[in-house]
Amino acid sequence: MPKPDKLLRLAVLVGLTPPDLLIRSDAITPVVAFRKKGAAKTTERHIARAQQMGAMLRPLVAHLPFDEFVKPPSLKSPSTDYSYLQSLVSSVRKEIGVGPDSPIDFPHLIKRFQDTQTVLVPVLWGHKGHHENALHIFLPDSTTTWVFLNLDVEIHDFKFWMAHELGHVLAPELRGDAAEDFADAFAGALLLPEAAVKETYECIISLSNAGLQINKIKDVAEKFLISPLGVYMQVNSFAKHNSLPQVQLEPAIYGASKNLSKNYHCVSEALFSDQPVVAKELVKFCREELNSPFFEALGSYLRSSNKGAGFVQSVLDIPAIDAIAIQQEIA
Repeated sequence: MPKPDKLLRLAVLVGLTPPDLLIRSDAITPVVAFRKKGAAKTTERHIARAQQMGAMLRPLVAHLPFDEFVKPPSLKSPSTDYSYLQSLVSSVRKEIGVGPDSPIDFPHLIKRFQDTQTVLVPVLWGHKGHHENALHIFLPDSTTTWVFLNLDVEIHDFKFWMAHELGHVLAPELRGDAAEDFADAFAGALLLPEAAVKETYECIISLSNAGLQINKIKDVAEKFLISPLGVYMQVNSFAKHNSLPQVQLEPAIYGASKNLSKNYHCVSEALFSDQPVVAKELVKFCREELNSPFFEALGSYLRSSNKGAGFVQSVLDIPAIDAIAIQQEIA
């Protein structure tokens, strides 16, 4: 299997797309999904690169500490129906030990990922210049899920993306827009419990102007560490389901969300005192905070295969200098 950059060059030389060069079976083709940056366009090039990363993850599966005979749990019939989602997130909250009206913290999400045998992969892809802030790769042949999370993002977005990716993990059979719609709806419902949504809606409706309504939404957003826009969307989902008047705060709510995010550091700045982050800190965070076996599996594979920094660079989609530092830290 050619490395991603070589595959792309070959495709250009012969006038084909990267997928045209590969003989693939749907049974083994990696399934990929992106959390894009802003209005970034997903091209065949992005998909081919992500699928190549997925192909390179296959040999790491044998080095994971997962039961090879038991499939991770998944939902029977995932749906975006409001009542279904509320019942589902109530069950998930109970499983991870969070009360029906309490904020969900990162350790809660991490625990649920562990229960589903998901491999979390922290990466530093920067604030700009990369197509995605998160990448989800599902390998059908091993039923393993790998979630790449960019730490160079604002904390509210990072939390939502983690919840969004958990939605993907719980519904691996969904594809395309159906998968994205479910993951978005699941994340919103999980992060803001219905009791808080109901209380917020009733308060907002009683307020006399949009400014006061937005301030209430911002208070709720800060309590649950989510975006004001996320609160706004959940409030209107609740109103629609219950045949109540919806709240109209656009476009002001977008500005309020953007202004609130400015008061918070991005995740990497909040986590690491040293900038730029060194490989040792990143590996330690992955092991001790995310409880992810990724770097152990990667290091074990590198030692057994005599692969080097070039493999690390390709599988993580990072600069060569960073790959060398990580390879030296784990191999």
